[in-house]
Amino acid sequence: MFIDSHCHLDFPEFQSRLPEVLANMEAAKVTHALCVSVDIPDFPNVLKLAQEHDNLYASVGVHPDYEDTPEPTEEFLVDTASANPKIVAIGETGLDYYRMGDRSYDSMEWQRDRFRTHIRAALKVRKPLIIHTRSASADTIQIMKEEGADAIGGVMHCFTESYEVAKQAMDLGFYISFSGIVTFKSARELQETCKKIPLERILIETDSPYLAPIPYRGKTNEPAWVSKVGEFVANLKYVPVDVLADQTAKNFYQCFQINRVIK
Repeated sequence: MFIDSHCHLDFPEFQSRLPEVLANMEAAKVTHALCVSVDIPDFPNVLKLAQEHDNLYASVGVHPDYEDTPEPTEEFLVDTASANPKIVAIGETGLDYYRMGDRSYDSMEWQRDRFRTHIRAALKVRKPLIIHTRSASADTIQIMKEEGADAIGGVMHCFTESYEVAKQAMDLGFYISFSGIVTFKSARELQETCKKIPLERILIETDSPYLAPIPYRGKTNEPAWVSKVGEFVANLKYVPVDVLADQTAKNFYQCFQINRVIK
């Protein structure tokens, strides 16, 4: 079985076809998925999905690239995550300097403050972090160290950085999650990084509706297609697909502290 460790089923692309998407998951042997929060106004829809479907989980958090949105407080994150057992993580959070453009480094302090708020909340509620980093890996790792994120761990989602960054994250107790990007012909360096990551530290994801893997690139991604990511990673690492599927499922449950028996 496969598990999609990161998707956005509350997004508009899925609202009219959720039954189809869930049926496609079942057909592709994708048993569970984690629906990830990106802002506070839309969080209730994320939680509703998890509450209405046994095989869906939720997170709570505000994406680092969402600037003009209500700011999460540490208290809100702690209280919300504590009150809802289907919420298994804090995030997605992190740093994204990709669109910084001509803005100064100091002008991005709001992102760093928000990231620290999420880490502190995760430590209080004892739930792992879902971390997004883009064009900001040095600062991301530094803040993780400064705030003691190693005490709770989590996942570096949609990983596209170097092996050196992956190694620093793993040293802090984090898993490394690969999305459809790893299947792209242009992702040779990322594929080499993936080969070096121990199977016991890997998660797979879609980040749907984005980043559809080969052979669906350019289409609206969905959780069923995490199976294609899993098949690609298995071939990359020269392991049977069922071994990759079973191990990444175990990793998912361990990362997100979900008590399940994996046969």
